[in-house]
Amino acid sequence: MNIHEYQAKEVLKGYGVKIQEGIVADTPEAAHEAAVKLNAETGTSWYVIKAQIHAGGRGKGKINETGSNGVVLAKSLDDVSSKAKDILGGTLVTHQTGAEGKVVNKVLIAEDVYYPGESEPKEYYLSILLDRASGSNVIMASTEGGMDIEEVAEKTPEKIIKEWIDPKAGLQGFQVRKVAFKLGLTGKAFKEMTKFIAALYKAYEATDSSQFEINPVLKTSDDKILAVDAKVNLDDNAMYRHPDLAALRDLAEEDPLEVEAGESGLNYVKLDGNVGCMVNGAGLAMATMDMIKLSGGEPANFLDVGGGANATTVEAGFRIILQDPNVKAILINVFGGIVRCDRIANGVVEAYKTIGDISVPIIVRLQGTNAEEGAKIIDESGLKVQSAITLKEAAEKVQAVLNS
Repeated sequence: MNIHEYQAKEVLKGYGVKIQEGIVADTPEAAHEAAVKLNAETGTSWYVIKAQIHAGGRGKGKINETGSNGVVLAKSLDDVSSKAKDILGGTLVTHQTGAEGKVVNKVLIAEDVYYPGESEPKEYYLSILLDRASGSNVIMASTEGGMDIEEVAEKTPEKIIKEWIDPKAGLQGFQVRKVAFKLGLTGKAFKEMTKFIAALYKAYEATDSSQFEINPVLKTSDDKILAVDAKVNLDDNAMYRHPDLAALRDLAEEDPLEVEAGESGLNYVKLDGNVGCMVNGAGLAMATMDMIKLSGGEPANFLDVGGGANATTVEAGFRIILQDPNVKAILINVFGGIVRCDRIANGVVEAYKTIGDISVPIIVRLQGTNAEEGAKIIDESGLKVQSAITLKEAAEKVQAVLNS
């Protein structure tokens, strides 16, 4: 589960991670009030206004309606309202949102931390994530903060620092110092960075997160270490242990169809193809998507109705798939193990009748327990539904539908 930058920073702050202070606002007036309050609390006289969406590249992204960037600097209180107005309610397009962009409903009014001092501010990159290959967490760091880390890894891989954490021993003091040393830090900044990394790792483990990414981590001109940005991915499977974190979910940032599917107990991911698929089991779903491609089509979604599929879940799956205007056919691929094929067939027929006229052709491939009985139910239903038993037969029928 993704959360906004302002939420991520509050989570980190709760574990002792030093952050760039800020206040969230949803109107230009609230943005001005936030700036006044921030000035009183921190003494800042310049303000960074940051669009709050679940996507990266906000600083380089553009608001379609006004041409404003997603991250702008206001050098006075008077500028805050007007610049927040240019962002709020607009559609921000970045390299991660795609051409459709995302509507900005909130902005973060943050203090300016790039003030002059004894030394130049310096940006670093820092993340913590699970390395599945080694079965351990890994700290990744780089002196090239504020940049696209994938580009850094591709062009200058020697600038990526990695430190693996033994899951039995946990993070050790020498490892924290090792990372700070490799970043070239000394003196106060070195000590501040070791504290920062230790607190960040504590937060990562305590929140059951799958990824923390701080880009940039800033060394200020007076050698403080701060999280200027924060991307936190929480593990959905652990949310039952963290109701306070689960409450941070912003449904407006998620695909409406995926939200609807989740409410119906379905695993759904929207794709860009033309063949909707409904399957019981993630592995079978992947094989079905491959089969669709081999038949000349493109999968329009990943949809797993689970092992206990019934008329209700099948109907919910139909309704979700049919909301995608790109779908030209629907392939239902079911292996009857936990659930019998005749039960699935009856569910398809009931759902079809409940929904009413369905304009796109439907191919139902049934295999396993009572597969022949299921195919008979489909064939004798009188509905515009075709049955198949083998993968080859299903692929041929999908191809014929797409070519007709």
